[in-house]
Amino acid sequence: MANWFMKHMSDLTTTSLVFEKLKRVTEHGAGTRSARELAKILHNIKLVGAAKQAGVIQSLDYAIFMDHGYRGLYGGLAAKEIHGRKGLKKKEGIVDHMGSTEVAANLFRTTQTEDKLRRERATTKDRANRIHSEVGKKVRQTIRELGGTMPENLPVAEDIKKVASREKKRLKEEQKQLKQGGKKK
Repeated sequence: MANWFMKHMSDLTTTSLVFEKLKRVTEHGAGTRSARELAKILHNIKLVGAAKQAGVIQSLDYAIFMDHGYRGLYGGLAAKEIHGRKGLKKKEGIVDHMGSTEVAANLFRTTQTEDKLRRERATTKDRANRIHSEVGKKVRQTIRELGGTMPENLPVAEDIKKVASREKKRLKEEQKQLKQGGKKK
């Protein structure tokens, strides 16, 4: 995902392409988008922008930057280690297997990192990486103080793509049944 954002977020016209890519067309031809998809994309665009202002420009730089945030939140574990600890397959993404608590912790980490990068006007990759790590550690500390479960110890959630596919099929079947019910009247 980091590579995709770094390659395609260079100008505002690309943003419309992102929204178009997320569009789902209903049976009546109306375009819709999931609120979760939009929130994720909009936030990532903002985080990429703030990181870019701090000198995080190359795809590798962004991957390292994101890894610093993970290490802070996950008690020193790098993304690759989190992936392994969760027993995910090579092509499965960490984010796609997060439950709501873990998603919330990560979203809080990234939104606060973006705000802090802008507030402190970070201008170097090293400073951006430190900020991301510090924020991750603070979120972890808050979880600990509240008596919560550390993110690396949370259960692995079902792949969100499978859940979405199943839900889409269910809704399609429901619409089909409604149409059939309407014809019988």
